[in-house]
Amino acid sequence: MEDGATVPIYYESRLARLELPEELKPRIDEEFEEVTEGEEVERKERLKTKWAQLEAVVGADRRLDLIATDLVEHFERRLESMDGKAMVVCMSRRICVALYRKIVALRPEWHSDRDEEGAVKVVMTGSASDPPEWQPHIRNKPRRELLANRFRDPEDPFRLAIVRDMWLTGFDCPSLHTLYVDKPMRGHGLMQAIARVNRVFRDKPGGLVVDYIGLAAELRRALATYTESGGTGRTAINQREAVSVMQEKYEVCRDLMHGFDWSVWHTGPPEARLDLIRAALDHVLGLEDGEKRFRDAVRDLSKAFALATPADEAMAIRDDVAFFQAVAAALAKRTPGNGNGTVDIEHAVRQIVEKVIAPQGVVDIFAAAGLDKPDISILSEEFLAEARGTPYKNLAVEALKRLLQGEIRRRARTNVVESRSFAEMLARTIRRYQNRAVEAAQVIEELIELAKELREAERRGERLGLTEEEVAFYDALETNDSAVKVLGDETLKAIARELVEAVRRNVTIDWTVRENVRAKLRVIVKRILRKHGYPPDKQEKATRTVLEQAEVLSERWAA
Repeated sequence: MEDGATVPIYYESRLARLELPEELKPRIDEEFEEVTEGEEVERKERLKTKWAQLEAVVGADRRLDLIATDLVEHFERRLESMDGKAMVVCMSRRICVALYRKIVALRPEWHSDRDEEGAVKVVMTGSASDPPEWQPHIRNKPRRELLANRFRDPEDPFRLAIVRDMWLTGFDCPSLHTLYVDKPMRGHGLMQAIARVNRVFRDKPGGLVVDYIGLAAELRRALATYTESGGTGRTAINQREAVSVMQEKYEVCRDLMHGFDWSVWHTGPPEARLDLIRAALDHVLGLEDGEKRFRDAVRDLSKAFALATPADEAMAIRDDVAFFQAVAAALAKRTPGNGNGTVDIEHAVRQIVEKVIAPQGVVDIFAAAGLDKPDISILSEEFLAEARGTPYKNLAVEALKRLLQGEIRRRARTNVVESRSFAEMLARTIRRYQNRAVEAAQVIEELIELAKELREAERRGERLGLTEEEVAFYDALETNDSAVKVLGDETLKAIARELVEAVRRNVTIDWTVRENVRAKLRVIVKRILRKHGYPPDKQEKATRTVLEQAEVLSERWAA
């Protein structure tokens, strides 16, 4: 767990309300282990009476009704907070088949006669002599392998496997997050079984073992054996601990929303909820370092909520969690020029907001700020006027910041000097805003001025009579330095043109890692600078900047 190789396992006891008589809870000795892990009990005459009594009670019709109803509700609630799969471990093949019938009676749409379809399957071996009602579940090896491949595929709708012995050892399904156990188990067999749910998968925060038969004592014995062999730690963590952590993280999120009323989220129509998210975004962005603090808090809450589901305490705050996740999702939503897209909310589970907010989905930062999404020119006068006029000033700051960051990143692929300068200007402005040195309205004006300077910079090449690449090298020559300025614009433009031509002629796809090519290019650059009388004491720094600029442009040229 500490090095990220596995996720923690949580334990939840859900003993069926039909209690087993004490006299039918035999000590699980080696012989009993052999029976439950090996052949069917009818072939073990010596244990036939004891086993038949226990199996009959565990597989009683009324008890299986309780288990099926509880399991279906429990699993569906788990799926609300976390995508993935579950496995049910039953005491005998008869119980596997009977439980399957109970489950599909509750959820007929989960059933299919075809191996390629269906959400629930029994995975077991058998023969032609087995009862007729078992035959649909008895498959040969290729058919079982088909089911195994379906179950391993996280996107496949086969989500619930019912087994007796199969797949409990040596079967790896990372998306498996819940193990329902209704079979006496002990020792290494128990340890192997619960390890089915500790695999790392996407944002899976942990696995859950749901105990219907009373495994707590055997878990403790298995752990004692394990620690005697040099292991450390706990086999499983009580799910109540996850509930406790969830409540703590929930309070953190509530505190961040202090003074903000989100009650309409529980009762309002979808349109009102979308408006609420807009106002909530403005509230969060108005807090000091609000975006990061809120996203971190929601990430932690989402992780704990997934682990705690479907505890009553988790269900009680489900709608509030959906609200917090909706706001966090809007904060992280993809925006134009935002590089590779959404900022992942680490460990966040599949957002249950999809089930709560209706088809319109979550608004993005621009819609939330009341701004039309910029089309081709993000820096148009119309867009900047909208930014000035929006009532959601904090959101407008965020929208402008993201757009400018995207524009600066785009410029960086062409002109490293210019983009570096604008990035520093943007960082200074945002820093002042975050430190509350300026109000939102004032920082909007500063960002608008920065946007105009970016737009003006784009037109510089036309005025100078230089191409985009030539402007980039022109800037690399430190044209604002007084010692360089004396050369005059025409000389500097001639140097820029010559540099572009020389670099284009000499760069290759892997020139940045071939020292001989870099050395040759350095010589060429210095020769051009000397030829045009570039100040000797400025040549080394200019050469470094020109090479940095060449590296950026060579990627474009190579492409």
